[in-house]
Amino acid sequence: MALFAVYFFWGTTYLGIRMALEAVPPVLLIGTRFVLSGGILLIAAKLYGATIPRGRELWLTALFGLVALGGGNSALVFAEQWIPSGIAALFVTTSPFWMVGIDAMRGQGDKLSKWTIVGIAVGFLGIVVLVGPAALGVGLGPVLIQAFLVLQVGCFCWCLGSVLQKSLPTDAHPVVSGAIQQLATGLFVLPMSLFTDEHPVNWNSRGIWAAAYLVVFGSIVGYSAFIYAMEHLPVAVVSTYAYVNPIVAVALGWLFYREPFGLRELFAMALVIVGVFIVKYYGHATPKAREASV
Repeated sequence: MALFAVYFFWGTTYLGIRMALEAVPPVLLIGTRFVLSGGILLIAAKLYGATIPRGRELWLTALFGLVALGGGNSALVFAEQWIPSGIAALFVTTSPFWMVGIDAMRGQGDKLSKWTIVGIAVGFLGIVVLVGPAALGVGLGPVLIQAFLVLQVGCFCWCLGSVLQKSLPTDAHPVVSGAIQQLATGLFVLPMSLFTDEHPVNWNSRGIWAAAYLVVFGSIVGYSAFIYAMEHLPVAVVSTYAYVNPIVAVALGWLFYREPFGLRELFAMALVIVGVFIVKYYGHATPKAREASV
C-alpha cells in the first residue's frame, strides 16, 4: 500500500507543481513545502510518543535527506528552466538504473539480477514511447544535453540519499526519518529564496491550494510512504515508481487539460506495467518465493 501511495500521489504532483508555480516561486515553494511537511510530521510524532533519532543518527538522517531531496529537487528546478517538463520526466526515468546500481555496489544490497535489468529496460522503453516523440520534436540543441547532465546529477543524489537512508540502522519509524529529512531540506533551501531573482507570491486560490496539496499528499503522505517502502521492499521494486508516476501524470493531464491520449500512450503504459511486473515477480525473488507470492 505504501508503494501504491508513491505510485499515485507522486504522479499527481506533476499537476500539483504546475498549478502551485502559478502562485509560488520555485525555490520558495520547495523550501516552504518541506519545512511545513517535516514540521507537521515531527510535531505529530512527538505528540504520539514516537522515537526521535538523536546524535549521529539524527545528523546522518538529515544529511541523507538533504542529499536526496535537496539535490534531486534542485536539479529538477534548474532543468525545467531550460526544457519542457515532459522531457524532464523522460530524463528522470533513468533513476531506477542509478538506484539499483548504487544498491548493488554497496555489496550488502539486493542482488542485481538479469531480470531486474530486463524489467527496468522494458519500463524505460515504455516511457520513451510515451514522451519520446515530443522530446524529438523539440530543437533545443546543447541546452538539452545540459539539462540531461544536470538531471542525472539530481537522479544520482536522490538515489544515493535514498539508498544510504535504507542502510542506516535506526529504531525510529520510517515516517519520523522522512520528517527529519524533509525539515532539514526545507530549512536549508528556504533561506535561498531570499537571494534568488524570483517573482513575488501571486495569491490566487488555485495555486495556493495546489501548494497545500503538495505539502499534504506530495510530502507528508507521499514521501513518508516512499521511506516506508524503502525500509520494507527491495530497492529494485521501489525504483519502479519512476515509471508509474508519468502514467498517472498523463492520465491527469488528459482528465484536467485534455492532453492527447491515444493508442501510443496506451501501448506505452502497457510496456511500463510489464516492466514493473518483471521487476516485482522475477527481479529479486527466488523461484520458491515467487511461487509463494502467486
